[in-house]
Amino acid sequence: MARTFAILLPPSEGKAAGGRGAPWRPGRGVLPALDDARAEVLAALDPTGDGVRAAPTRRAIDRYTGVLYRELDAASLPAADRRRLTSTTLIASGLWGLVGPNDPIPDYRLKMGAALPPLGRMATWWRPRLTAALQDRLAGRVVWDLLPNEHAAAWDPAQVDLARRITVRFVSADGTTVSHWNKLLKGSLVRHLVATGLTDPAGLAAFDHPIGYRYDPAATVVDGRHVSVVLREG
Repeated sequence: MARTFAILLPPSEGKAAGGRGAPWRPGRGVLPALDDARAEVLAALDPTGDGVRAAPTRRAIDRYTGVLYRELDAASLPAADRRRLTSTTLIASGLWGLVGPNDPIPDYRLKMGAALPPLGRMATWWRPRLTAALQDRLAGRVVWDLLPNEHAAAWDPAQVDLARRITVRFVSADGTTVSHWNKLLKGSLVRHLVATGLTDPAGLAAFDHPIGYRYDPAATVVDGRHVSVVLREG
């Protein structure tokens, strides 16, 4: 039986300002079970209610403007790929926990690694909440986990009944992990995933990366339900 897949992405520090949507309110996005938690973080971040809580919104996929999102270029995707992106992708966030690409959010600043009184470090605060939400959302799915360490700390994949969790490392020809181009490389990979619906990492052999990274099956490591994949410069 074919399994559905999901993608977990980080947000970006770069964000588009403004927006035409109404201020954030519960019930307008995916994972409504997180709305009470989101409201709690909002109240701690903006206690007067005249900052982020009163700000206009725009869709998350339009709000985030960093390198990964520029390379993904969701607006240029074919309609079927945009629908797959919307239905499969969740974006981790220090403020929102997780949002879908079409969730309306305001401009904000709160990193997952930040400490927000009285809640504490956001990754730690969100971890049990996101793990429970992802159990409901991701059970039985193949998950492409493209989260960096700071955001990966905000959930516990061992507590979620995944079919498979796939993580990806981009490495140089000499085996050094690539950091500078990491976000750009991930943006291209997400375009490929939403175009193909890929659930088997071996299918990356057909991935024609725009700047020459190729799937290295010899470097793939399987540890139970976790598959660590390497795309090597070449």
